[in-house]
Amino acid sequence: MTMCNLQLLSWKTAFLVAITSAKRMGELRALREYELRPLKKYDLLSRRIKYGSDRTTYLTRPVENKLCLAPAPPSSQLCNIPCPSECLVSSWLAWRPCIYENCQDTQGRKGFKMRERRVIVEPVGTSGGCSHLIESIPCENPVCYQWIILEGVCLPYNGICGQGTRVLHAVCRNYMGEDVSDDFCSEVPSPSGTTTCEVPCGMDCVVTEWSQWSSCSHSCSSKNAEGKQSRTRSILALPGEGGKACPPSLALQDYRLCNDHSCHQVYWETSAWSPCSENTLITALNATIYWNGETTCGVGIQTRKVFCVKNNAGQVPAKRCPESIRPEIVRPCLLLCKKDCVVTPFSEWTSCPTVCQHGNSTTTKQSRYRIIIQDAVNGGQEECPDTLFEERECEDIPVCPVYSWKTHKWSQCVLVPDSIRQGILGVNEPCGRGLQSRVVTCVLESNHSVDVGECLKWAEPMPSIVQECHIPCKDDCTFTPWSKFTTCSSDCVSTRSRRRTLTGRSRKRDKCQNTELYPQVETEQCPCSIFTTWPYGNWSECIISSRKTELQSEMKFHGHAKECGEGVRFRALTCYDKTGRLVEPSHCNHSGYIKEPCMIPCPFDCKLSDWSAWAPCSTTCGTGVRIRSRWLKEKPYKGGRPCPKLDPKNQAQVYEATPCYSDCNQYSWETEPWSSCEINSEQNSLHCGEGIQTRKIRCVNTTEDGEGETVANKFCNQSEIPLDTQKCTLYCPSECVVSEWGRWSQCSQPCDPNIMQTRARQMLRSPLNPKTCPEDSQMRPCVLNQNCFQYHYNVTDWSTCQLSENAICGEGIKNRLLSCVRSDGKTVNMNYCEQLNLEKPAKMITHCLVECVVNCQLSEWSAWSECSHSCGLTGQMLRTRSVIMQAQGEGRLCPAELTQYRNCAAKPCYSWVLGEWSPCRVEGGQCGDGIQVRNLTCVVHDGALSAVSKQVERALCGDLPSKDTVLQLPCSVPCPGDCHLTEWSEWSSCELTCIDGRSFETMGRQSRSRTFIILSFENQDSCPEQELETRPCSGGKCYNYVWKASLWQDNERTVWCQRSDGVNVTGGCSIQMQPTTTRRCNPACRKPFSYCTQSGICGCERGYTEIMRSDGFLDYCMKIPGLEDKKADVKTNAAKNKPVNSKMHDIFKGWSIQPFNTDGKLKIWVYGVSAGGFFIIISLIFTSYLLCKKPKQQQHSPPQQKCLTLAYDGDVDM
Repeated sequence: MTMCNLQLLSWKTAFLVAITSAKRMGELRALREYELRPLKKYDLLSRRIKYGSDRTTYLTRPVENKLCLAPAPPSSQLCNIPCPSECLVSSWLAWRPCIYENCQDTQGRKGFKMRERRVIVEPVGTSGGCSHLIESIPCENPVCYQWIILEGVCLPYNGICGQGTRVLHAVCRNYMGEDVSDDFCSEVPSPSGTTTCEVPCGMDCVVTEWSQWSSCSHSCSSKNAEGKQSRTRSILALPGEGGKACPPSLALQDYRLCNDHSCHQVYWETSAWSPCSENTLITALNATIYWNGETTCGVGIQTRKVFCVKNNAGQVPAKRCPESIRPEIVRPCLLLCKKDCVVTPFSEWTSCPTVCQHGNSTTTKQSRYRIIIQDAVNGGQEECPDTLFEERECEDIPVCPVYSWKTHKWSQCVLVPDSIRQGILGVNEPCGRGLQSRVVTCVLESNHSVDVGECLKWAEPMPSIVQECHIPCKDDCTFTPWSKFTTCSSDCVSTRSRRRTLTGRSRKRDKCQNTELYPQVETEQCPCSIFTTWPYGNWSECIISSRKTELQSEMKFHGHAKECGEGVRFRALTCYDKTGRLVEPSHCNHSGYIKEPCMIPCPFDCKLSDWSAWAPCSTTCGTGVRIRSRWLKEKPYKGGRPCPKLDPKNQAQVYEATPCYSDCNQYSWETEPWSSCEINSEQNSLHCGEGIQTRKIRCVNTTEDGEGETVANKFCNQSEIPLDTQKCTLYCPSECVVSEWGRWSQCSQPCDPNIMQTRARQMLRSPLNPKTCPEDSQMRPCVLNQNCFQYHYNVTDWSTCQLSENAICGEGIKNRLLSCVRSDGKTVNMNYCEQLNLEKPAKMITHCLVECVVNCQLSEWSAWSECSHSCGLTGQMLRTRSVIMQAQGEGRLCPAELTQYRNCAAKPCYSWVLGEWSPCRVEGGQCGDGIQVRNLTCVVHDGALSAVSKQVERALCGDLPSKDTVLQLPCSVPCPGDCHLTEWSEWSSCELTCIDGRSFETMGRQSRSRTFIILSFENQDSCPEQELETRPCSGGKCYNYVWKASLWQDNERTVWCQRSDGVNVTGGCSIQMQPTTTRRCNPACRKPFSYCTQSGICGCERGYTEIMRSDGFLDYCMKIPGLEDKKADVKTNAAKNKPVNSKMHDIFKGWSIQPFNTDGKLKIWVYGVSAGGFFIIISLIFTSYLLCKKPKQQQHSPPQQKCLTLAYDGDVDM
């Protein structure tokens, strides 16, 4: 037991309960139910329970489930109950000869004939065993051992024919046909010796030996029938002159009686074994041991009764049955320990109400329960009680008196004292805000006053005893009282109104004439009693009502909650008045729902018919197959379990096959004697020679039940069908006569072709010429599968798991069958293999298990929850259920729907709605401190976010909110020159001071700010820029701050600070690390067609090349001739940076001179310009030389002038 930590609390499970199906014993389910009741070890009742030895078990009482903290144990588990299988026995073997019931002690013993049968399948799960396996019949002259005479060859006295002698040899054999010592037959003299015989002479008639006795016509004898056997012989040779004549036809047949015993067999019958009980004589073995997992308490005995029963006649005296085979009547057994019923004490009584109850409330009861922990088993004396649940009415519960508040008239308005009213306008006049009070008392139903504390305890909240009031001042706007509302028409669409008018001086004041501030007319919709019902929302799911369970039924398993069938689905209804306002559903005379019946189709499993009877075995000898079938009755529907695999030819049939075995001697061919050899007299006047003889054959049932009945030939082995016609020879007088060939001798095992097989025949009559006699012996080699065969046991495969009748799962039996097979593959009688003492397989039957299909088990639906919203159209109720056991095997899976929803009844939502704030009103001026006001309105809506609300009576919204904080707010209108502050911003998120992402403080900071609105430019220096406020906070986060920049555009870009959560912020980033927002070249780029590059130096625009000075700065930009015809420019900053065309470029673009003609050749003026340019260059060089040359008369050198360098970019177009 797993114990909880709280007051030694633990879950306790109740006893196991097996639930079976009466029709389908194989489909089994055992459920361990538990109360989910924790047990508490206090206040306990001690109980003594005996388990072989005395020991005390302390029982605990149940407490509330919530006290047990450990998980609840599983409420169900699978188990198996073996399906019963009946005993299966073989056919009866042949009757044994009449023997003593005990051949070891024959003195005074009776004689019996016995026959046996064996058990093929042992019984399982049944109270009774197999029926009797031995039957016996009293008989006379019992013999356990007897002499068997073997006759020798007849030896004539003259050595040729005629009279002679035959040697008789006696062998002692037991009743089983086995040779034994001659001493066992010593009570009777040995019949060994000689006897006379006769060998026919040449002219004598010759007849055959007697045939074997036929099978007995009846298995037993009665007054109306007796068993008979017959044998025959036939004429082989006709007599000649002087020879002995043939016997008459009657002498060729012989009859005898057989199975002359009574048809009323006797046998021992036994009753079922009694339960294991104590035996005072057995004391040495008493001990506590374990057997099949259960504790046993010593060794006991079981007894049964034994009766001698006569077939079809009932019980007879025991002396008529053989005493040597009498079954035992006592056997030892293991005693299971006795267990008394174990039940917990009753739980504590549930609590009665501690407060008084109202007079119209129902009777309150308290209850208690107890749990059966263990049933009485194995002979336990104490039976479990029937009463597990008790309840009683609560006593002495006071009835609550009905208290109510009684209110009196309000007093006159009392102004605020002068000491408080200083500085208020109109202080010298008795007006302004004040208070008024009233008396509130507590009364009973009889209007009798009682202590106020009773109403505070039992009644509604106390009404207010003080309220604000107002005495108008001379400057206030005064009005007449509101008039009554005008009368409404009956069409429910008109409105009604009421009025008031200004009085006194107020009629002349302009502010009192403002109807927006001081309305003089109020209008509202007329009340309407016409209501309209509209459905809303979708239909709910089809809801199947749950079964009601009482407290005492909590122990029952709730895994079979109703899942299908008839149910109800709901749809919510709304109730609107004529104006479209949502009202209570009661106005429309309905509960808020419309419901209609619905149906959840139940899943239907595949239904098959019962199994047909087993068909006969497919073979009449050896192993075969027998089949039974079932027919499809109903196909599966709506998720029912599918049908098993159907027959491919007949889709409406299911087959089951199992191996079977037929005794090879169950059916056999029976032949009548051959007819006389018929000679065609027309062709043979001597009436001898070759002829034809016939006989009748039939297939008979050789079993006891068959009684030799003729059956169809198909039941007998067609390969062994005897001949019904054969050639024959009727020997003429004086011819040599020989007998039929004898049987071939046996070949040794294993077959060896070097070993010969022989057969012989005898000469029955000597001819006149001995040389005319045919051979009297033959030989042939032992060839495998021709005349020599080997034998072995053949075992079939295991059958499918065979269940008991009508079972579909559970424990069953698999079997396999044994047959004797010849080396050529033919199945033969088991005797062939048994005679060779071949080893048989040990196990032919084994137990098996077919897994039971278990559907998903669900709990009952819970009660419907409270509505998620108290009003409106969006409220929903739900109920839930849980999975108790998942599906097993191919059982129906658990549904995905474990929660059901339904809409709540539509109820109107009433709420106070605040209007917009009015502009700041300053009394007696244009700026300064004033008051903002707003209206409070009671509206009705349907609870949706986008709901349209309508104004309704104030009483529907209940208590008013605090007027001071909600309806009015101090404000200020800035005067000229004031620094006017805006409203505070929202508090920022909580932030920690962090270093490398780690915080070293537990409290963070958050801030908010507001700025100043400067109304006068002259006062801008006196007003601060911003006001900041911080406060500590908890739960802060660490952030990193990084500068971010946009791409350059016209040498400008935007720079901002970004927090690590992606939020752009002001502050947080280091000012020293802030990137520049503009890009400038020094000196500035003022040359035409130049611009400041990203590297900070001046470059030229596209189509122009830079002419650089020696100090590295741009001198000017020169146009590149012919660039318009080229795809790209090279060796220029413009070519690398590709700036956009500037305005200057656009202006000078039209001035460019084109040096090429349309055919690509240079124009003539280019040659002239080139020549002129050449002379100019020569002139410049010469002039430079003169200027740079040293004058001879000067003593000091002037500052050296740099020669002008012409930059050339290598373009061939220059």
